[in-house]
Amino acid sequence: MLLHGLNGAGKTNLLEALHVGTQGFSPRARRDAQLIRFGANAGKVKLRGSTGDNVFETDIVLAPREPRRVTLNGERLASSERLRHELMTLVFTPDRLAVVKGAPATRRAYLDRAVGRLLPARATLANDYAAAVGQRNAALRRIRAAQSTRDALTPWTGRVVALGEELVRARTESLALLSELFTESAGALGLSSATLAYEGEPVSEAELEGRLEADIDRGVTGAGPHLHDVRIEAEGRDLRVFGSQGEQRVAVLSLVMAEADALRERLGTSPLVLLDDVLSELDGERRRALAAMISRAAQTVVTATAAEALPGEPAQLLAVSPGEVQ
Repeated sequence: MLLHGLNGAGKTNLLEALHVGTQGFSPRARRDAQLIRFGANAGKVKLRGSTGDNVFETDIVLAPREPRRVTLNGERLASSERLRHELMTLVFTPDRLAVVKGAPATRRAYLDRAVGRLLPARATLANDYAAAVGQRNAALRRIRAAQSTRDALTPWTGRVVALGEELVRARTESLALLSELFTESAGALGLSSATLAYEGEPVSEAELEGRLEADIDRGVTGAGPHLHDVRIEAEGRDLRVFGSQGEQRVAVLSLVMAEADALRERLGTSPLVLLDDVLSELDGERRRALAAMISRAAQTVVTATAAEALPGEPAQLLAVSPGEVQ
């Protein structure tokens, strides 16, 4: 599906609504209040669709200073987590270049979301590990304040180590599923010899014991997968430091397309893929390569300023103007 229209017509808003309706949150806005029309008291996104033979309907209600209300097939959900488990959506927006050029935390978060989609049984691992680290950090601060003993730290150290090992295993397994597909996608889009590599090893109890004094002094756990990184390279260059913005853009796009292919291969289902302003920095050859990738997907929504921007005939062509879609 190609959405075309002038700049400011509302193409990105429509794409954003699809993401909110399938994932329960915006890929751009930090607060729900930013999604509500100026002067309105609330906002709502309602979608109907199907995944395979299963029909679904979602209803997302957003209001300032109120919890987000998420409904799937008439059932009110306690959080958006189940919605994201049921409906898979991948998105590229220009501001997602932070996945490549941003801090390690951004890449860890991206990879952990991929783990949840590619390895659904281990979807809660990142949150479980973060909770264990939080408990250990709290215990470290109590020891520093002489409000607790070191013995109270032992069970949390063991849990951090055990969950950390599982999390590193899940992350490296997910990267292995993505790596070859990422290299292929990036190569087709003009980024040669692009690779993904996980940087970090599971932490042991002995390692945490060895740095215990420093951890108590700082009040935080100073080793473990909460500090690891994903290295994204092309021809041996770290794209975070030595990549141009165009190369960083292609790397993020390649990650999205690689994961879409991996999900089809592994789970037999295609995610909804949302590509916002993806064509503006691609030449003709690379646009044709992207069009070939899109043709393999069950449903991809692309925004562009002109109907002829994407080579080939889209299954649907929608003209977007302020307040109207034709």
